[in-house]
Amino acid sequence: MNNDNLKLILYSKPGCHLCEGLEEKLDQIIGLAFELEIRDITTQQEWMNAYQYEIPVLFCISPGADTAIAIPRFSPRAPIAQVERVLRRYI
Repeated sequence: MNNDNLKLILYSKPGCHLCEGLEEKLDQIIGLAFELEIRDITTQQEWMNAYQYEIPVLFCISPGADTAIAIPRFSPRAPIAQVERVLRRYI
């Protein structure tokens, strides 16, 4: 990972339409550099226990930071520009 980029971690699971919608919005952001890691909660019991009723859950790790910070949940209707504005607060 480039240390100048934001890292995002999306906890998701197959067939989750809200997760897919957020991933699509993140893929369409062009004004912000970040690495996106998608974690399928069905692959680890710890993730399943923590997030099964909360997905999609998005965390960010700012450049130079070691700790992931939870990003407040986006409305499914949030426009891409709003998602980008919120992400910029974490840089």
